[in-house]
Amino acid sequence: MITNSILLEGGNYAGIVYLILLILLGPPVLLAIIGLILFKTTSRKAGKVFFILAGIYLVVGLGICGAMLSA
Repeated sequence: MITNSILLEGGNYAGIVYLILLILLGPPVLLAIIGLILFKTTSRKAGKVFFILAGIYLVVGLGICGAMLSA
């Protein structure tokens, strides 16, 4: 019983925190870059849509991932 609980105890959780931050900030940055490229070159309306999507994803990600990181 004691050996099972020792195996379940974790050590360094820095990797999972970095993974959560990557999921939190990665897609909004990518969507914003795509939006900037579209806004500057071909379609301004599509670029604005990508900016809005990036903002919504960032707000939702901050809510969900921020709650996981804080608790």
